[in-house]
Amino acid sequence: MPELTTSLPLLAVTAALGYLLGAVPFGLVWARLFGLGDIREIGSGNIGATNVLRTGNKLAAALTLIGDVGKGAFAVLVARMLMGEDAAQLAGLAAYLGHLYPVYIGFRGGKGVATWLGTMLAVAWPVGLAAVATWIAVAALFRISSLAGLTAAALTPIWALALGHGETFVLALLLGALIFARHRDNIGRLMRGAEPKIGKK
Repeated sequence: MPELTTSLPLLAVTAALGYLLGAVPFGLVWARLFGLGDIREIGSGNIGATNVLRTGNKLAAALTLIGDVGKGAFAVLVARMLMGEDAAQLAGLAAYLGHLYPVYIGFRGGKGVATWLGTMLAVAWPVGLAAVATWIAVAALFRISSLAGLTAAALTPIWALALGHGETFVLALLLGALIFARHRDNIGRLMRGAEPKIGKK
């Protein structure tokens, strides 16, 4: 792996490419291709798979989920292959920020849970699997996507330490904090009992 001190330009390029990949708004793209209109004007206005599902089109939602998970994972795996672990984590963070603040659509992106899961799966798959399992368990129990994402984000730094992947702790903590910041409105609705359930149009 290249030395960090001698690779700052390459790391900057890695971050930029990770950001541009993460900024691809798959929810918006698939919604338009399926004739569902502008997803930002439907439901919560979010560009993620959960909001696409509120249109009733499960295939478009599934393709959005695959795209959003895949871009985080792809950014990490390619950066790791070319430059090593530091670049991989940087690319994952950049891809996540790209999803949150996509240059292609005026820096108004999604909440980033799917891209976060893809990033964590690629950075350390045992930690990623624990995060996915947490999301699935909470979603199955309560049928609320935001609650599942918030719970998984809160527990993932703990999973990183418990599973012996302390090198991912800081990244997991940082991404988790961003997820909570992006879910401020959802947290308010959860406290009021007004958060919509998964699949509700």
